[in-house]
Amino acid sequence: MTPSVLVTGGSGYIAGYLIRLLVEQGFTVHTTVRSLAKEAPLRKLLAVDDTRLHVFAADLRADAGWAQAVAGCRWVAHLASPLPAGVPKHADDLIVPARDGALRVLTAARVAGVQRFVMTSSVAAIAYGRGRGVHHFTEADWTDLTQPGISPYIQSKTIAERAARDWVAREGGGLGLCTINPSVVLGPVWSGDYSASVLIVKKLLDGSLRALPDIGFGIVDVRDVAELHLRALRHPGLAGERFIASGRFMKLREMADVLHGALGQQAHRVPRRTAPDWAVRLAARFSPVARAVLGELGSVRHQDASHALQVLGWATRPVEQSIADAARSLIERGIVRV
Repeated sequence: MTPSVLVTGGSGYIAGYLIRLLVEQGFTVHTTVRSLAKEAPLRKLLAVDDTRLHVFAADLRADAGWAQAVAGCRWVAHLASPLPAGVPKHADDLIVPARDGALRVLTAARVAGVQRFVMTSSVAAIAYGRGRGVHHFTEADWTDLTQPGISPYIQSKTIAERAARDWVAREGGGLGLCTINPSVVLGPVWSGDYSASVLIVKKLLDGSLRALPDIGFGIVDVRDVAELHLRALRHPGLAGERFIASGRFMKLREMADVLHGALGQQAHRVPRRTAPDWAVRLAARFSPVARAVLGELGSVRHQDASHALQVLGWATRPVEQSIADAARSLIERGIVRV
């Protein structure tokens, strides 16, 4: 009999792809939403076999619902985590629910006898706090939170993953934890409720970003991240493992060039000019968004995903395809008008 899987945060961008993939593979999926008022829209969006999808109300900030959600599950994919569209006023608005929520789900999983717990972390927990220059990162690296200018989101992902690993080492018993650390996740969107990572492409397309600061990101396709979660759930003996999920690093300038090449006239609002560092520093006096990227100006972060290839046979599609597919879906769904 195929085991049941809990996927937390069922309305999330990656979670939606993973749930579809799991149901297609014959799994029964439990998933969580913060309110059951979201259940019907979620089922309509996912359009999977309803008999294989069970939806529970559970919030990262409270204990209620987690025991019921994980009951009968052998595996957990913990994807639920706050990802804001902007910069929060207080770092703890992200850090506390990310950290305490992970520990809450881990505790419920241990009590329920879960064998494998795959936690979605981020390269935010690996590759930041190094400043200008060219850097190369593997799963052995951790973000340096002692450096100034580390954004609340990066803090939350780093602290939550460390807390989860420390908890499992102390109290996990037979629970096997591994983490997946994606870079910026792009690809097709299904609706207007999409990941904040896709805002990068949206802001390039709709002209709200007038010039291109000297920053960049590793990019990975949402479809490939879902596939990596599936492989990590199924593969034996991964306790303590960590897997970077990333394609190549691209500066915003390169991303803009991809959009112009793939979309032609539809990319007429995508900026071509570069924002000099001094202009970003000036803007940072007034803009929390500009302030959040100051520490990454001029930084190149190569994130080595070869470990996932070697252990799990996983690879991602070209980043150019992920960028173009994200852009086309934003246009097709009317989220960006061109």
